[in-house]
Amino acid sequence: MRHPPRSVLLAASGAIALVTSAVVPVVSAQGATPACSVEYSVTSQWDNGFQGSVKITNNRAALSGWKLTFDLAGGQKVTQGWNASWSQSGTTVTAAGESWNAGLGTGASVSAGFLASWSGSNATPTVFKLNGTTCNVDTEPTTPPPTTPPPTTPPPSGGTAPALHVSGSKLVDADGRTRRLLGVNRSGGEFMCVQGYGIWDGPVDDAAVKAIADWKANAVRIPLNEECWLGLADIEPEYAGAHYITAVKELVARVEAHGMTPILDLHWTYGQYTGNSAGCSDVHATCQKPMPDMQYSPSFWASVADTFKDDRAAVFDLFNEPYPDRATGTATDAWKCWRDGGTCPGISYEVAGMQDLVDSVRGTGAKNVIMAGGLAYSNDLSQWTAYQPTDPAGNLAAAYHVYNFNTCSTESCWNSTLAPVAARVPLVAGEIGENTCSHGFTDQVMKWFDDHGLSYLGWTWNTWDCSSGPSLISAYDGTATAYGAGLRDHLRALNP
Repeated sequence: MRHPPRSVLLAASGAIALVTSAVVPVVSAQGATPACSVEYSVTSQWDNGFQGSVKITNNRAALSGWKLTFDLAGGQKVTQGWNASWSQSGTTVTAAGESWNAGLGTGASVSAGFLASWSGSNATPTVFKLNGTTCNVDTEPTTPPPTTPPPTTPPPSGGTAPALHVSGSKLVDADGRTRRLLGVNRSGGEFMCVQGYGIWDGPVDDAAVKAIADWKANAVRIPLNEECWLGLADIEPEYAGAHYITAVKELVARVEAHGMTPILDLHWTYGQYTGNSAGCSDVHATCQKPMPDMQYSPSFWASVADTFKDDRAAVFDLFNEPYPDRATGTATDAWKCWRDGGTCPGISYEVAGMQDLVDSVRGTGAKNVIMAGGLAYSNDLSQWTAYQPTDPAGNLAAAYHVYNFNTCSTESCWNSTLAPVAARVPLVAGEIGENTCSHGFTDQVMKWFDDHGLSYLGWTWNTWDCSSGPSLISAYDGTATAYGAGLRDHLRALNP
């Protein structure tokens, strides 16, 4: 679903959580500051790879260009990176500033990240040089800043959400019982951070999550932003990287603590698109793009999958609403782009196809259920089974979105295009809704999906205008709009 303009949303402070991670310390005595400092951290790690991050701070004269070098002595090999030009010769790794972040003023910092392989050991580098100057050593007196992080509120413990896997055309739990995902979307994590307002739009504390559970929902879809998760340079640091990841992990824990399935959705991505139906002209992840990008989306999913691979209750929705059909000339081109990515007609950036993203997830060892939406903003599944990506874990589901203004919004279309897909794989309507401020259309959708034993989630649990959002609630205590009352009453009737 496209979002209403920021001006119509209620301003709210995001729930920002800080994380304490292992970093290479700045080796300095009381009252001294280094010429430059580097914080190195491993933000996630899996069997044969890891994601690393460096934060560089320049404490000397301003630099018009910067180059950081360090040695990876444990056999690690950098495979790709962002926010810098990365290269490796032997054990020596070099990260050089890009044209847009080459300047590094006095006291300024820049962060960059990378993916790397490893075997045997993943030793932490100990010596970092910025333009030839060794960092993290004393050079000048100063007053050290306080180092105690602000307190954070831990999420509730004892989550009861079921571990899920695919069995034929059904989602089932560890005991083999069929599970339908019935719930809501909790928008905010895809846009607040990139707009500089916070991480979440409205509260996501335990009381706010309990209000969702009180509707008898058993699933919450959580849209995310790849630039915020990866901590790219255009995102405010307090809303990016480790801060953002920890906030997501805490929300997932709260959702699961109330017995609900979290669905992590890659919603907004990098890549400039100005063609048919473009949502924005910005290269950054500030709107819905027609397809995920090869530059960052595989890295995003490798990191997310590694973070949650031990939590089989979490479901991964690969990409919110693909629409390569608006850019390409033919349906065949669009479906090939959807599955295979690469150079797609009408799209200027290199595309990551659904197969690329499945491979990124499975490459971490994660066996979580994966959802993949079709064309036309996930409203067209007509050739989904013909082009479905290969999943070695056998845990792939089809994702579908439907609103009253979509093309495939009638029972005849559902019978002809959805029913055949639902006979092959689990089918989840990740978004259902209407812009009428009523629920006549969603009532029809829920009945058809109930009759076929399928899953659906309403858009969205945010206090927006119901016709532009559309919004299920008018307050985060669960007060329903006239539109949201239809979903609330239906879920309560299904689970009295």
